[in-house]
Formats: sequence, C-alpha cells, structure tokens
Amino acid sequence: MAGTLFVLGFLWGVRAKTAISTLQAAAVAWEGELPCRKWDCECAFKHQRGCCCGAPELQEVEDQISVRMIDLWNSMSQLDDSILEVIGGTGVAFTVSLSQRANCIGPFTRNSPIAYDIISLNRGSGYNPTLGIFTAPCSGLYSFSFSVYSKLEKAGDRMYYKVQLVRNGEVMASTWEDNREDLEDSSSQTILLPLQQGGQVYIELLSGRQLCGNAEGLNTFSGSLIYPHLA
Repeated sequence: MAGTLFVLGFLWGVRAKTAISTLQAAAVAWEGELPCRKWDCECAFKHQRGCCCGAPELQEVEDQISVRMIDLWNSMSQLDDSILEVIGGTGVAFTVSLSQRANCIGPFTRNSPIAYDIISLNRGSGYNPTLGIFTAPCSGLYSFSFSVYSKLEKAGDRMYYKVQLVRNGEVMASTWEDNREDLEDSSSQTILLPLQQGGQVYIELLSGRQLCGNAEGLNTFSGSLIYPHLA
C-alpha cells in the first residue's frame, strides 16, 4: 500500500512539474504586449505576491473575504453565547405531590386549586405551595403533567372525582371517575402549553368532588420549561 502511494505521488509530481514547465514555456514564448504590462515570468512561477497581473486585486479581495468571515464568526459566537445565557438563566422545573396529612380532599363548595405540599423540585421558584399555583417566571413553551389517585374505604362506596389542569382560568386538560365498582383508581395527563411571563397554571378539584385514601407520591403535579421565547 505504501509503495503504491509513493508511486502515485511520484507520478503526480512529474505531471505537475510537466504542466508548470509547459505553462512557463508558453509564457516565455509569448510575443506582443501583455494585457497587464507587468508580467514577471520567473516571479509568477515562484508564487510571490505582486508579480502577475491580478495579484494585488486578488489579494485585496482575499483580505476583504477574510475580514468578513472573521466578523461573521464573531457574530455567530455572540449569538451562541446569548442563547446559552438565556436558556441557562431561565431553567424552570418543579415536581410536587400531596402528603398523607388528610385522608380526603374535598368536597368543596366551589372549584379549588389543590395545594400540593411536598416539594421535590422548584427550580425557578415558580410554584407556590400555599396557593398550589405555578406562575411562569418567563415566557416560553412548557410541559405539564399530573397524576391522580383515589381509594375508597369499602366496596359499594361511590368514587366521584374530577380533577382538571387550568391555565389562566381556562380548563386545558382533565380526568375524572364516577362509579361504585372500583375501590382504587388512578389516571394521569400530560400537556404542552405556551405561557407568557406571569401566566398561571394549577390543578383544581371540582366542587362537590373528593379524592380519598391519598397515598404519598401518587397525587402529583409537575412542569418544566422546554424552551423560552427569545423574542
């Protein structure tokens, strides 16, 4: 393999020298006035600057292109830094759940946000455990999910709940159950939502409904910022 490469390299070198010699002979044999009036044959074939017709002009164009490429590279680097700064500075994520402090939640006389009191994560401090409400620290696209679990004391009791995710007063997703057949039930939902800074999202239990037999870690609410709006 090495021998083959050597032979090919040698043949290529011979061909290149032959081509240059041919061009040089043609230049020397040229009769009449050259268009540029300043052709230096020996200099041209030694690749020195300024020795052939268009060298100064070509060098000027090369310099201009180099300057523009440097400027473009600097602009791209600054844009990368800005994106990283925005994304890195607005990391938002939370995960919360209900403790076992009460066997049943509800029923309430009106729709009420569920105040998840165990906070596993609250990066960006967007979740308020007192109100049970998440407030967006920045505008962007968010992912939210919630899980619901309920357990009855004895067969024949009515499982009757409806839980829904609300954005700025508008219901965006919900899950419910109404039967006398199940002793236990669980469900979950995941949704992507755009939010403006200050927008609020929460999970609420509808009036007259209740969640009972709460087991720690099974009633959860979580969300995270997927990407911020840069504009």
